[in-house]
Amino acid sequence: MPKSKDSSPSEVQIQKSPAEFFAEHQAIAGFDNLGKSLYTSIRELVENSLDACESANILPEISVHVTEYTQKEFNKVAGLAESPRKNANDQELFQKKTKTPKKPPTEPQLTQETNESSTKKRKTASQDAYFRIVVQDNGCGMEHNAIPHLLGKVLSGSKYGVRQTRGKFGLGAKMALIWSKKSSGQPVRIQTAHRRSGTDIPTHCSVCVLDIDISKNEPIIMEHRKYANKENFIGTRMELLIAGNWTTYRSRIVQYIQQLAIITPYAYLQLDYENISEPQRNLQLQYQRRSEQMPPPAATVKHHPSSVNNIIVQQLIQMTRAKNLVKFLSTELASVSPAMAKRLIGELNEVDEEMDPRELTDAHITRLVQLLKRVEIFKAPDGSCLSPLGEYNLNLGIQFVQKPDLIATARDKPAAFEGHPFLVEAAVSLGGKTMKEGITVVRFANRIPLLFESGADVSTRVANSKIKWSSYKIDFKRDKIGVYVSIVSTKIPFKGTSKEYIGDDATEIQQSVKRAIQSCCQQLKVRLVKRTALKDAKERSNRLRKYIPDVSRSLYGILEGMRKRREEGDIHGDEYTSTASPSKRLRLDPQRSNQMIHKLKSGEMNEALITRALNQAIRDHQPQQDEQIIVAEKATPLFLVPLYNLDDPQYDVLDVLFTFRPIQAILNVVSSTSSPETTH
Repeated sequence: MPKSKDSSPSEVQIQKSPAEFFAEHQAIAGFDNLGKSLYTSIRELVENSLDACESANILPEISVHVTEYTQKEFNKVAGLAESPRKNANDQELFQKKTKTPKKPPTEPQLTQETNESSTKKRKTASQDAYFRIVVQDNGCGMEHNAIPHLLGKVLSGSKYGVRQTRGKFGLGAKMALIWSKKSSGQPVRIQTAHRRSGTDIPTHCSVCVLDIDISKNEPIIMEHRKYANKENFIGTRMELLIAGNWTTYRSRIVQYIQQLAIITPYAYLQLDYENISEPQRNLQLQYQRRSEQMPPPAATVKHHPSSVNNIIVQQLIQMTRAKNLVKFLSTELASVSPAMAKRLIGELNEVDEEMDPRELTDAHITRLVQLLKRVEIFKAPDGSCLSPLGEYNLNLGIQFVQKPDLIATARDKPAAFEGHPFLVEAAVSLGGKTMKEGITVVRFANRIPLLFESGADVSTRVANSKIKWSSYKIDFKRDKIGVYVSIVSTKIPFKGTSKEYIGDDATEIQQSVKRAIQSCCQQLKVRLVKRTALKDAKERSNRLRKYIPDVSRSLYGILEGMRKRREEGDIHGDEYTSTASPSKRLRLDPQRSNQMIHKLKSGEMNEALITRALNQAIRDHQPQQDEQIIVAEKATPLFLVPLYNLDDPQYDVLDVLFTFRPIQAILNVVSSTSSPETTH
């Protein structure tokens, strides 16, 4: 009997939690495959550790330990009992049921080779495995009661707001927990000791074994307790078991730690990889701290008028304590004074200055947003809220990791893109043992290494197509060029959900990157020109020295011939002078000629002496410019000199790029803080 139209089942509306959504769409968070999931899990935990240290102004010490298990080893570690399969030969049973007729191979030798090659491919192919990841830091730790929600609830965190942060979504460590539950079914274990300052040692530690309820987006607490901190443990130790693939992403993980050492030279980083079944594959990396100067913490700022939209204005209205529009605009938005707020309100109809912000309708909000974006008299946001690495640290990090021959750093002036301030720092290096010929671009965004999709990034495109390297005496095909670009902003304009590259359509960022790289190249050009001049001077000296033996031998032969003819009576000094041509008489001094003959007879003049004289002449006749080049190539020591007369330029510290002169304020501070016995 046919069914009626009314009896057709209706669709059921289902609402999913954020945890369930990201568990089903894990590629959005960087968990594309097993290898990428292993890399992303390590990256998220390490960056959380860096944030925990930097927020408390503690020099980071971070260690990562990765242990690889086969499935059998994992089952033993996880306490899973193994049972033999009943139908172990599924493929043979399937072939028996289908009964596919076998055709005689027409080329048996070719078939055999194909089978052998496929077997080899299966043996050499990378195999998936299970991994225990342990990340430990010396940061501020987590409060005991806050641990479950900090790690077991997706989209909850403390990084929301207008400020420079490594993450925004409150997803990183939670997604690693979701992947652990999805791939291995194992919970995450946290050991932490919360401290409020960088010097005190917590009296208690917390241990939490945590799972997550995907459908409810709520943490499942399996163990949560406190105990006395008798071992003086500090920081946080996170441990999780996940499925992954080390073979395919080994180079990426090593590259990430290496670039992280460049952008955080103030951190101690350690990576240990251990393979239980194949110990010969073990790996250890260690990067010592090179600087104790940490970047200042990023400050939270207000929204710039050009960066707001309808949703942001509605959220600000819900959270504001202002009772009228003038106070609302001047207190909730940056670069808006009360006088300017009154002018803005005057351009809006049906709105007065004393109106409560909560009385604004959707139409009013839309017109207000349009007006804020159209007005161009607002002061541009500055970079005081940003936390860049600094040229000093960037230089140290590159020198420590890459060991280049030459390096130059530069910082462009702060600018804004769509109302969000940003700042670009760049460095260009030449040479280095690990660098390859050509241009290698290393990218950072809010002090995070970006390893993927580099071809479409603004830094890569500027370095490859917007810089005329030849005008800076650099061969972009043969020289080993390293280009390092670090962009910090309250909102990085990433392209796509992967957050791996910045598009070159952001014109302001593109121009800032170009200016920073050009500034580095200009510094290198000065040094390259000097180095080229020094090289030419050395080559000229080497060419002259090459002919010294022949010239010495010829000169000595001529002089010795003159001596012999003088002794034989063929040449007499006075007679030769009177009968010689005028040009020869001018060239010959009888007194000096007699002295030379005497030196030849006594043995004072010989070929070795002529050789030494020619060598000394070459050294003495080097241009003064070459001597300055030699001095410039040597390292210039910097030190503090006694503060006697600050107006006397003899106490200035001179360098190729700057002149350091202490000011009177420094002397006053030193005099007021030192004892009377101290000599300044």
